[in-house]
Order: sequence, then structure tokens, then C-alpha cells
Amino acid sequence: MKENPMREIRIEKVTLNIGCGSDADKLKRAEKLLQTITGQKPFITRTKKRTTFGMARKKPIGVKVTLRKEKAEKFLNDALTAIGRELKERQINDGNFSFGIKEYIDLPNVNYDPELGILGMDVCVMLERPGFRVKRRVKRSKIGKKHLITKEETIEWLKKFEVNIVG
Repeated sequence: MKENPMREIRIEKVTLNIGCGSDADKLKRAEKLLQTITGQKPFITRTKKRTTFGMARKKPIGVKVTLRKEKAEKFLNDALTAIGRELKERQINDGNFSFGIKEYIDLPNVNYDPELGILGMDVCVMLERPGFRVKRRVKRSKIGKKHLITKEETIEWLKKFEVNIVG
């Protein structure tokens, strides 16, 4: 018997984030790095309100890029290779997981650029099933509990990428 195609789990998006704080030079280097790695224009993130660190409102503090579909899957495979295909169980949530890459040169096919220096990044992955767009489309709509992705299903899905889950 075939499995229901609406139960299939797929990548919704992969978000890459580099936090820079108030360092304008690091912000420019991070922007160039994400542009080089992904081939997309990065988005500059800004503070929402005055922070406890004394940064004023709407000051740039980082850059991020969102990847979807084939680009997301290809980058995720490369990123998992960079971290040794190992994730801790606490890094995995219901339908989401995230991890950090300490140095961008750990990524396959990426060479060191002395102009950029050494930068790390956060990688956040969101998974979905077909039909999740209904939740985004209609304001107060809900999705049935059986359609949500559990932590166990996320771990099972990660086996497709040969990821080892550590206690």
C-alpha cells in the first residue's frame, strides 16, 4: 500500500544567518560571503527596539539569506558535510532543526578568501508537509495535529541525509 502523498516531509526553507553586532566592516564581509556562497542577495537584519547592549533602533546587526527548493536541499547537504553529519538531539525540534558552522571554509568547494577572513554562520532548517500553505494563507486557520511534524519524524527524515543523532 502506498503512503499518503500529503504525509511526505520536505524542506520548506533553509535560513543562513551571520550576526555581526555593531561592526560595520564585519557586516560588509558577511554580506559578501553569503552572496558568494548562495548566489542570492542577502537581507540586512536590524534591531527592532533599543537593546540592552545600547544599540539604537533600526541599526544593522546581521545578514541573512533564505534558500528554498533545490538550492536549499543542495546547501543543506553541503552544510551537514561541514559539521560531520552529526547533530545533537537538543538541536532538533518539531519539524525544525538548526546548527552552526564555525568557519565557512568547512563547506565543500568553498575556498578561503583573505579579504573576508574567518566567519561562521547559523543554519536553520524548517520542514513542512504539503498543505502547510493553508495555514499561512488564511489568518486563523489551524492544521490538524496528525499533519504536524513530530521530533521523531524529523529525526527519521534526517536519516535520508545520513545524519547521526547524538544523545
